[in-house]
Amino acid sequence: MKVTVVGAGAVGATCADNIARKELCNELVLLDIKEGFAEGKAQDMMQTAALLGFDTKITGSTNDYSKTAGSDVVVITSGLPRKPGMTREELIGTNAGIVKGVCENILKYSPNAIIIVISNPMDTMTYLALTATGLPKNRIIGMGGTLDSSRFKYQLSQHLNCSPADLNALVVGGHGDTTMIPLIRYATWNSAPVTNFLSTEQQQQIVNDTMVGGATLTKLIGTSAWYAPGAAGAALVESIVRDEKKLFTCCVSLEGEYGQNDICLGVPVTIGKNGWEKIIDLKLNAEEQAAFNKSADAVRSMNDVLKTL
Repeated sequence: MKVTVVGAGAVGATCADNIARKELCNELVLLDIKEGFAEGKAQDMMQTAALLGFDTKITGSTNDYSKTAGSDVVVITSGLPRKPGMTREELIGTNAGIVKGVCENILKYSPNAIIIVISNPMDTMTYLALTATGLPKNRIIGMGGTLDSSRFKYQLSQHLNCSPADLNALVVGGHGDTTMIPLIRYATWNSAPVTNFLSTEQQQQIVNDTMVGGATLTKLIGTSAWYAPGAAGAALVESIVRDEKKLFTCCVSLEGEYGQNDICLGVPVTIGKNGWEKIIDLKLNAEEQAAFNKSADAVRSMNDVLKTL
């Protein structure tokens, strides 16, 4: 099993570190455009192997895609990170060229790879990866909803004073501060609805804090977060390589599901050896469906920017 992570910055390196520690593959390639950067990160990680007890072989490459040949899964994290005050939409122009180029180079050497997109704006970059490559839709997965759902569980755990691992909670829609939809109606604490334990005010606060989770961290640390995004990417890799059939919210191509077409948007899917394998229909109520449609309109307007590039 071989996995490649494109982009050796904070998110990519964290993702690679999680993959190596869990021994999700025999060979892990870290690739970056900056001279020596990926090689240095790979060597640093390999020097933890004796301490952490993993046997995954990690190699770094400066823009040499031949080193990625035969990859089963490729995680794309490359592109400019979000800076304070910057929206994900503002990243489209620069990151579209980067992501398209990465996809083309990856498929030269790994035509059967499953691609996980983390680069922002994630919904639009996932749509670009799908339309630019022509790959079967199940092999293109946007990570965003996996991260947003984890942030949702964090916010719930703070109010419930419980373990996030005991919570099930999903965020659907776009991966943006105004486009994501935390579905608190479906959230449970070991099968009990969380709404049984939270006031209406608490529920709204949790939803609001989840939606600005990324922006909050950007403001605090001066750049995009990396620990949770990296872990989210690695969790998807794990479900693919171990064929776990786990349920995640991911940005995938919709063809009539949830009333949408010709768009990649966050919905609950099962993840296994074939990529995303099944979309789960949650039966949204009228208010939730209206919010989902509004989210789709916003993402579609971002996708339209691709036509001008």
